[in-house]
Amino acid sequence: MFECFFPDAYMDSTYVIDFEKLYKEGIRGVIFDIDNTLVPHGAPADERAIRLFARLRSIGLDYCLISNNQLPRVKPFADAVQAKFVEDAHKPSRKNYLKAMKLMHVDLDSCIFVGDQIFTDVYGAKRCGMRTILVKPLHPKEEIQIVLKRYLEKIVLYFYQKEKR
Repeated sequence: MFECFFPDAYMDSTYVIDFEKLYKEGIRGVIFDIDNTLVPHGAPADERAIRLFARLRSIGLDYCLISNNQLPRVKPFADAVQAKFVEDAHKPSRKNYLKAMKLMHVDLDSCIFVGDQIFTDVYGAKRCGMRTILVKPLHPKEEIQIVLKRYLEKIVLYFYQKEKR
């Protein structure tokens, strides 16, 4: 019933993902959400995020940010971490996930998506046939529409975790 919303993996944080292992498995491109995936909502790129993207470059991974936010939010963050980006992405629409893959010159078999929201991030990537990693939100302070979606996400996560057992 909820399978179209189930991530392929559920992790505590973006910062605990074994990107070296993903590279060995053939992943060459990673698409990231920004807010509450890499930094708290609305925060600029911090040292931890900058170090993560330097690590990804050293591994040989390409990456792209996609966000439903507008250019003034996305571009400064992307510049700070030296990332390709797609702003105003209209997630969960498939169009800009596919655009991000094209920017990185990767296909579905060599790309993975990392985000913190089920109904926008994971669902959009799954609609494309892309592997997904859902991460726990970094910070509890969120916009009201996201807070409301989190209640529904808890239901989906209950069934996801039940199936994984």
